[in-house]
Amino acid sequence: MEELHKDCAYCAEGEALDAFGIKICELPMSKVILFKEQSHPGRVIVACRRHVDDITELTKEERAQYIEDINRTALCLHRVFHPDKINFGAYGDTMHHLHVHLVPKYKDGYEWGDVFAMNPHRTALSDAEYEELVRKIREAL
Repeated sequence: MEELHKDCAYCAEGEALDAFGIKICELPMSKVILFKEQSHPGRVIVACRRHVDDITELTKEERAQYIEDINRTALCLHRVFHPDKINFGAYGDTMHHLHVHLVPKYKDGYEWGDVFAMNPHRTALSDAEYEELVRKIREAL
């Protein structure tokens, strides 16, 4: 199922992925990645396990499973972080690998009522704090 590209951060993982994320786990059709920039506590990326540019390139079954993985991850974020809303962003203008940002939003938090910034460089955590977030999300998934 997995089609990999060595120059793609989501496929190759390693240093390219480490620059912005930490892999939490794999689900049937996706990889769940903690976004290191945590201005929105609990922000993750759900990247397709296949290297495709667009959701229309998936089979009907793959697409259904990918959406199920996104939903499972969103339910997890609601349980763990209790956001007021989760924003879903699928862009891919520069990263040509299907992925969706799940961005928990909080009424009294950063950017409430506004579109989330892709990478505001506001909130970085310690290694221990990242490890704790990864553990909480992994356990809830």
